[in-house]
Amino acid sequence: MDKEKEDIQTKAEAQDEILLAALKLFAEKGYFNTSLSDIADAAGLKTTNALYQHFKNKQTIAAALYANIFDSLSISVDDIRRRSQKPSEQLRAIVDLLFKLTDEAPDVMQFLLVLNVSEILPDERPVLETPPFTKIIKIIQAGAKAGEIRNIAPQLCFAYFFGIVNTTLRMVLSGELDRKADSYLSQTWLAAWNAIAKK
Repeated sequence: MDKEKEDIQTKAEAQDEILLAALKLFAEKGYFNTSLSDIADAAGLKTTNALYQHFKNKQTIAAALYANIFDSLSISVDDIRRRSQKPSEQLRAIVDLLFKLTDEAPDVMQFLLVLNVSEILPDERPVLETPPFTKIIKIIQAGAKAGEIRNIAPQLCFAYFFGIVNTTLRMVLSGELDRKADSYLSQTWLAAWNAIAKK
């Protein structure tokens, strides 16, 4: 039984190494410029064949990354919703999280904001239909109901608000803005919030 547990743990660790290596390469080189042998090398595997023991192809690696990232983000949004009552506070905490991730986990944010996921994974739900983003839409709806947010279509409100946030973060990730994301947080929050706040 212990041997079986050990094998499962070893397999999970190997999969994590492959996913981390792929995430880094996708962020640096782009999905289409990354080969399976690049991923195998970066993950410390002796051959590309060793990679096939864990993933069928590059697309299944991208799909696993997509699922992991959106699951983690969904859990974080749930946690934020539990901790804060007001929709404005929840949105602020989500923005804080995205800025923190940009500074501390830029590869994850590159995957979220820069890679064209619909091109890589055409069968996946569009980003706005994933659990974390449907929860954010609910926060926006609650904000409109509470009188904090202008009463406009929630998707439009999302676009106004996150358009400003995402553009700032993309500029940090690309190097167009030369400081850490955190240094742009306050002014980005003000601009994004003013775009949707009920005056």
